[in-house]
Amino acid sequence: MSIVIMILLLSFLVLVHEAGHFFAARALGIKVSKFGFGLPIGPTLWSKKVGDVDVVVHAFLLGGYVSFPDDEKDSDVPLDSSERFMNKPVWQRMVVISAGVIANIITAFLFVLITACIWGQLPLGQADIYINKVKYESAIQSGLKAGDQVIKINGSEISNPSAFTIFCQKSKLFDGKVDQEFVNENLNSLKTLNKTIQQDELIAFGTKVLLPQRKDEAALVIDNDVLKGFKKYKDNQIGLSEAQINLRNQLVDKKTYISDGTVTLTDIAYAISDSKRPINMVVLRDGEEVELKSAYSDQKGILGVELVSKQVMVKTKGFGQAIKGSLAYLWEQTYMLVYGLWMLFSGKIPMQDLHGIVVITKIGGDVIQNSGFFSGLLLTAMISLDLALVNFLPIPALDGGHFMFLLIEKLRGRPLNEETINKISSVFFLLLILFMVFVVFNDVYALIVHKF
Repeated sequence: MSIVIMILLLSFLVLVHEAGHFFAARALGIKVSKFGFGLPIGPTLWSKKVGDVDVVVHAFLLGGYVSFPDDEKDSDVPLDSSERFMNKPVWQRMVVISAGVIANIITAFLFVLITACIWGQLPLGQADIYINKVKYESAIQSGLKAGDQVIKINGSEISNPSAFTIFCQKSKLFDGKVDQEFVNENLNSLKTLNKTIQQDELIAFGTKVLLPQRKDEAALVIDNDVLKGFKKYKDNQIGLSEAQINLRNQLVDKKTYISDGTVTLTDIAYAISDSKRPINMVVLRDGEEVELKSAYSDQKGILGVELVSKQVMVKTKGFGQAIKGSLAYLWEQTYMLVYGLWMLFSGKIPMQDLHGIVVITKIGGDVIQNSGFFSGLLLTAMISLDLALVNFLPIPALDGGHFMFLLIEKLRGRPLNEETINKISSVFFLLLILFMVFVVFNDVYALIVHKF
């Protein structure tokens, strides 16, 4: 039922968008020939004449459109008629083109406002992370206690459970990766302790090598964009060879090494540099910030604690607070969406991580089932906002592309060549369809491998 509700909400957003175009056109005296739900690809599921408008439902449901007499070669509306879209002033055509986007923005605001008024609160998009249980010795020795709120790790603010987890996972013991700077530091220590051994020569069999005191690797520093889930974590570390990993395992807790004749000081430097990374936490305890001793994950990246997250909410009691809270919420979400689009177009988000309607429906259904209808309504508001932003990108075949052509026409003082516009739009429409197919494939594959 939650998935059905989500499908209905998404369908509503498509109808709202096209209704924006429809009512703006009718208000400006432009005749609408057809109102289509879905794209005109494949068979038509249903059609009916409503007044002077053909209402059509297509099998390819991902989208919708409103068409005018200008789009039909056999239209009975005279070429010089004021009911034709192209015979209207540029500013009126701009209003019609942007009306769908405006309708989606208004819908997003109304959904958030309804939630704020009825639910009486709105999420801030972050959570307080509390320690429920401390199970492993390393976490206990750090001073971590049940009831502590983790506010910082290695200097970074922790505002969601995944941020805590990523620090634990990427700081795991003996991960097979090292920092070159740390390797150089250990290599210098080895050369100081073993002055008769050359750096890159094979150490003679049976030679005793003095090892420096083992040090921790540097505490991990992670970009806030990674902690917020905007991009994937990437490091610049160097992976150890299989031989260096075997050597590392032999040197654990040793002060000397007896050479087998197959390694160099450089190999030893790499081996002893793969150590443990400290997790330095600051917690809030009884209203005071407490800096703990370093804790360490095990080889599986587990720290040994049980977390409880509590979503941070802002109260929206009263209509005034509800409007103020809704606007603040939408502003924050708009920033995140725009930033996400920039990350996508700049290549910082890989294409395989791009998902669409299928995954959105799955996630939305899960949100409604697990977090309640209002959380699902807020997600739908964000999808409506996202639909508005994406549609207004200056890409031919999207509303933003049409708006761009009209803006050029306004600046030039005369329209662009219609045939050229149609050719460009047709190419981009085909690319858009191919892109949608790719996204659906991504969605289906992600669900098959249980990514969501």
